[in-house]
Amino acid sequence: MSKIADNLLQDWRSQALKIETEVGRAVIGQPDTVRLINIALFARGHVLLEGDVGVGKTTVLRAFSRAIGGDFERVEGTVDLLPGDLIYHTYVDADGKPRIDPGPLLRHGERLVTFFFNEINRARPQVQSLLLRAMAERTVSAFNREYRFPHMTVFADRNKIEREETFELASAARDRFMFELRMATPSDPAIRRALAFDPAFHDSDRLIETVPAGLLPWEQLNEIGAGIQASVRASEALEKYVLALWEATRNPLAAGIQIDNVDMRRLILAGASPRGVSALVRAARVVAWLAGRDYLVPDDIQAVFPSTMVHRVFFTPVYELRRAELADALVAQILERVPAP
Repeated sequence: MSKIADNLLQDWRSQALKIETEVGRAVIGQPDTVRLINIALFARGHVLLEGDVGVGKTTVLRAFSRAIGGDFERVEGTVDLLPGDLIYHTYVDADGKPRIDPGPLLRHGERLVTFFFNEINRARPQVQSLLLRAMAERTVSAFNREYRFPHMTVFADRNKIEREETFELASAARDRFMFELRMATPSDPAIRRALAFDPAFHDSDRLIETVPAGLLPWEQLNEIGAGIQASVRASEALEKYVLALWEATRNPLAAGIQIDNVDMRRLILAGASPRGVSALVRAARVVAWLAGRDYLVPDDIQAVFPSTMVHRVFFTPVYELRRAELADALVAQILERVPAP
């Protein structure tokens, strides 16, 4: 890249790190989640969130939205939500006349940057399908025209407690998300005490206002993301390492991986997809960029491998019920067993 482009990437790196710092002040006890969301933004990938009720998923997304600018939209998943509800809103006005207004996907136009679908597994598959198309193409057809939101990043979370009237995401749907992030309740006693007793953390609106607004020109996120991908290179040895990791998701037994009380010959239904490995490399390049390097090292891959792969390895039905346990164990074993250059 040209010197001007290199300087621009350096300026953006400083701003990206500043965003991470500022959001981390508002959302304490979640440094890994904050870092990975920041990576996803610059890798231009969507994120699936999991976590207990009240751990701060909405707060962290609103904080990022304020920091990067553009518009924020939130939709609640319900069993009676229809695909059209994302596109338009119908109502009767004060004069008794029917009206149609743009829905949550359309009302912001190209200013839509952060779209949060809360409890996506409460929405029917038809609604999920519309969202997946919007994620893949960042366009929606409505009212005889095409609407574009080229800067949009989609975040979705799943209700893990109630199972009635829920519709789990299909494997192909999960594969559309770059990361699956698990936000746990902080375990550090000092952080738990602050969250429980410090009034500063009891008013989320006021808390988010502490994050500086518009720290970067969000309209250039796609351009900068492409610049990062073009500027960070991978050695031949690093490429072989990534391909070996990929093969281990498809045939862990051949990589010498063993998990207690699991027949490894019957565990895997499908390994990571080409899209998944592409997402892994894109995210790792952002990790390298944030570290000030223009080349990949194994640590960059390992930093994002669990969050990129844990939802992309699919088990046979006999083991799928143990997914939460087995996926983490498998990913950890792959990183341990596959030799890094």
